[in-house]
Amino acid sequence: MTGMVSNCLPGIVSASGISTCANGLSDTACTSALGFRNSRFSGTNLAVNGGIKRGFSRLQCVASLSAPRAKDLLAEAEERWQRALDSPLEGVPFTYEEFADALSKYDFSFEIGDLVRGVVFKTDFNGALIDIGAKASAYLPLSESCIHKVKNVEEVGLHPGTEEEFMIVQEDDDNGRVIVSLRKLQYDISWERCRQLQADDCPVRGKVLSANRGGLVVRVEGLRGFVPFSQIYSGMNQEDMVDKELPLKFIEVDEERTRLVLSNRKALAATQLGVGIGSVVVGTVQSVKPYGAFVDIGGTSGLLHISQISHDRITTVENVLQPGDKLKVMILSQDRDRGRISLSTKKLEPTPGDMLRNPALVYEKADEMAKTFRQRVAQAEAAARAEELRLQKEGGFGLRDLAAPAVDALGLNELDLDDIPPAEED
Repeated sequence: MTGMVSNCLPGIVSASGISTCANGLSDTACTSALGFRNSRFSGTNLAVNGGIKRGFSRLQCVASLSAPRAKDLLAEAEERWQRALDSPLEGVPFTYEEFADALSKYDFSFEIGDLVRGVVFKTDFNGALIDIGAKASAYLPLSESCIHKVKNVEEVGLHPGTEEEFMIVQEDDDNGRVIVSLRKLQYDISWERCRQLQADDCPVRGKVLSANRGGLVVRVEGLRGFVPFSQIYSGMNQEDMVDKELPLKFIEVDEERTRLVLSNRKALAATQLGVGIGSVVVGTVQSVKPYGAFVDIGGTSGLLHISQISHDRITTVENVLQPGDKLKVMILSQDRDRGRISLSTKKLEPTPGDMLRNPALVYEKADEMAKTFRQRVAQAEAAARAEELRLQKEGGFGLRDLAAPAVDALGLNELDLDDIPPAEED
């Protein structure tokens, strides 16, 4: 029998589906010769070296093996099989009880709002799978990866191996995974940033997204803000503002109602903080209206009212000024809360009517006339302070106590709140 199967490998032996081995033995004869006939391995496909699948008509032997050696291997396999059935944890350095106790020390329960650190281990066009050390992986949908619209998570720097902090936004999806978000964390950071900028009264730049009946919708610090038309300099063409950036300052930051209200006027007025009342600046006429002219004075627009052009009466502004005209003007007043600057050339006239007859002389004497104006203002202020002190001594109150209560200088009480979009996008 040994000689008959000297070229037969007991790699694949089947009691059915294989007609003969390479030496012409039937499947039954081959298994008998190798000692498999009465073993648990008889009648099965064993993919050992031979690589033959069920249904092949012949065995293709790739090594020679004597029947005694095959019996030794069979006996060892039988022994190991039985040991695995009898003692499945043989050689394992802990018990079932110890393993269960170790698992109980790890808390895999998460609540919405919890912050967890995780490592990205797989990405695709729909999002990313995150290892957060739990029994199942967490899932980051593409829509939760950024406050801006992105095509894939790689655009926000997420690749396999990237470690990041995430927020739990849903406990379990249909696949038993928790849903995590970066977008919510980014919104929290943006709101905190806006609150700080408002507290510090810092200017920001916002991109105009669209316009509605009440004002402009802008993007600031990743959030959507609203700029009422009353808070935009009149010299600007509102139709040309879309996709442009504007200097802005915060008026209202309300995360609870997801509202951001900003002012362009307030931001532009802040650029004039180094220019006080009575200062002379050079400007360019932007536009002419029946009531006056808007003058660009270095990125800020101020109003030169018709009554402040000259001491002589003017019936039509166009007869004196045209868009593009260069001129010197004096800062007459500033309303920094409302972002308004009033200008004057009238105060710069050496003699009444010079702005109409000889504007060059007005510009030549501008600094001298402005100095005189500032002196008069200082004298008036000193007289007012003296009068206030006198009233305090006589009646125990001053001029400030007689002032009317402050009103809504920004006109926010008159806004239609339906015009203000939510700061966070759905």
